Amino acid sequence: MDIQKTIQIAIEHHQAGRLPEAESAYRKIIQIEPSNSATLHLYGLLADQQGRGELAVELLGKAVRFNPSNPTIYISLGNALQVIGKLDEAVENYRQALLRKPDLAEVHYNLGVAFQAQGKFGEAVEHYQQAVALNPNDVDTHNNLAMVLQGMGKPDAAIMHYRLALGLHPGHAIVHINLGVALFNQGELDAAAERFHHALALQPDSANAHYNLGHVFKERRQLDAATASYRKALMLKPGFAEAHNNLGNVLREQGKLDEAVRSYHDAISFRPDDAEALSNLLFLYSYHDLIDAREYIARARNWEQVCVPAHERQLARDKTFQRPPHSGRRLRVGYVSGDYYLHAVSYFIEQLFAHHDRERIELFAYSNNRIWDAVSERLQSLADHWVSIAGMSDSAVLERMHADEIDVLIDLSGHTEHKRLGVFARRAAPVQAHYLGYFASTGLTEMDYWIGDEILTPAETDNHFSEQVWRLPRVWVSYKTIENAPEPDWHPAGDGSVCLGSFNNLGKLTPATLKLWAGVLHALPEARLLLKNKELADAGNRQRILDAMAGHGIAPGRIELQRESDWAGYMAQYNRLDIALDPVGGHGGGTITCDALWMGVPVIHALGERATSRFTASMLNAIGHPEWIALDEAEYIDKVVTLARDVGQRKALRLVQRERMASSPLCDAKDLAGSLENAYVAMFERWREKQNGRILQVREIS
Repeated sequence: MDIQKTIQIAIEHHQAGRLPEAESAYRKIIQIEPSNSATLHLYGLLADQQGRGELAVELLGKAVRFNPSNPTIYISLGNALQVIGKLDEAVENYRQALLRKPDLAEVHYNLGVAFQAQGKFGEAVEHYQQAVALNPNDVDTHNNLAMVLQGMGKPDAAIMHYRLALGLHPGHAIVHINLGVALFNQGELDAAAERFHHALALQPDSANAHYNLGHVFKERRQLDAATASYRKALMLKPGFAEAHNNLGNVLREQGKLDEAVRSYHDAISFRPDDAEALSNLLFLYSYHDLIDAREYIARARNWEQVCVPAHERQLARDKTFQRPPHSGRRLRVGYVSGDYYLHAVSYFIEQLFAHHDRERIELFAYSNNRIWDAVSERLQSLADHWVSIAGMSDSAVLERMHADEIDVLIDLSGHTEHKRLGVFARRAAPVQAHYLGYFASTGLTEMDYWIGDEILTPAETDNHFSEQVWRLPRVWVSYKTIENAPEPDWHPAGDGSVCLGSFNNLGKLTPATLKLWAGVLHALPEARLLLKNKELADAGNRQRILDAMAGHGIAPGRIELQRESDWAGYMAQYNRLDIALDPVGGHGGGTITCDALWMGVPVIHALGERATSRFTASMLNAIGHPEWIALDEAEYIDKVVTLARDVGQRKALRLVQRERMASSPLCDAKDLAGSLENAYVAMFERWREKQNGRILQVREIS
């Protein structure tokens, strides 16, 4: 057989796409010349092209052994290894190629891809930058470098490289989308929308462009438009799990709860281990009281079954820690949150951080969000240690927390956005507890405690939690008194009319809530209802509220709907309210309740069976107004009507409520910090007792 002629024929078949014929020729050559590295190389490339990764690696490995000086073969072997997920071996072969020819931009690019896939972003940036230096006109390198820089929280550098890529290739739709995402994350909504529209002009069937445009509409509170964009993305790509999930988020904000549930289920059907969709579904079920407590617990327990591999859950159960006794040292307490910025959670947490006794507590703040503002800066200054974990893998976070030797780790997020439940599920500290940020059980086997109080989480709610409920001997939160808040300046209307209202978000205004409030308005003909929240910026939402109330016989003229304003304007609006109404049938007021009370407004609340519907009850009890807590809806209506018509009592209340509230447990952050510190110490000592018992038991067995 003429080897050279056969090689030429094989190459011709290969180039023409006649792969079976090319393979047959390559095999004949290798049978005669097993050490023919060029043929082994070509056959390996063919196998890789066919998706036969293991064969490709075998052939290319032989080619390297027979011709170890050829950098091209190392590159091909590295590529094949990368395809089958053997990234460490791929990296080693790329390095071998660079040892033989250091100025290969392609190899630096491939190393960047491999390190990016491994989450080694620093190394990825280093090699992408070297690739750019060697070949500054490669669009893909600029794009990938920008993506890594964006993930590392360096948006300005990322945007620069996206723009460089577009300068080289203005018609690159994917880069337009990526730049749009970076601009969106910077809050530049108009510029982001422009990029997405550019992408759609270039590629009208881009599901990603429609999907990201939906984010812009959602942020602008144009919820119908957001829904349309997400649905367009799904029409183009039915299995787009992220689009199903985000469509569910918008539908929830629109009050279309059944449709939201279906969207989350659709997301999960396409990606069963989608932690975000699973958490969003749990959030929806609990927030809106859509399923009973037993079913919720079962679903919450399932989260870790789906999202954390069985062997890692077993490792968490078997994990042991070595910690010295608490006596004579500070307890090392870590708080984990994605909300260390201008957010309701940080509103409560900031004063807790400020009042923790640093002789008892060494405070670690683990931040899972790259948003940074004045609140973030203050929180960082209040922590002994500030650790950014945004973008880190769960294993990397665990390694850091183990190094920090945390004694007690507190979750402040639950199943909300920017959570790190995967870290808790893998057991990062001897004691783990949830506090404040979520309103229901996390469902995690390794979450030891759920911190509440006697009213928020009475004994009859214990079966609502997979965690052990730890009840503080006081209200479970503390409201920060706001020195620059407007002074209460309410006056009864001269015409005898009464303004009732709620500034809670639209998600809390359940059908049960609107029906109840319609009942209040029927019982109090002189009253009108003022609603104010950010979701009412959407015309569709405003119309839905008016239609729902009209269905209960309330004319639109008795309803005033306001969109969100700045903080001062929001607080000043409380001076218009005679009485604030707490929602029912789901999640009641929290921060909104406190704001209303601080402005002197009485709040009427219906006591529910779950923690979600008992927040306001705990707060009202703490400020000495348990009489504003109704046991059923009939009593709720009666309390509103009675208080509305007792103008004298309401005048007297307005004069003293802020002062009395300021001196109540609800505004005593120092006492709250002390109560939590006592709880943490007791939890830790309980753990040590169990550990000592376990050690003794093991010794007895041995």
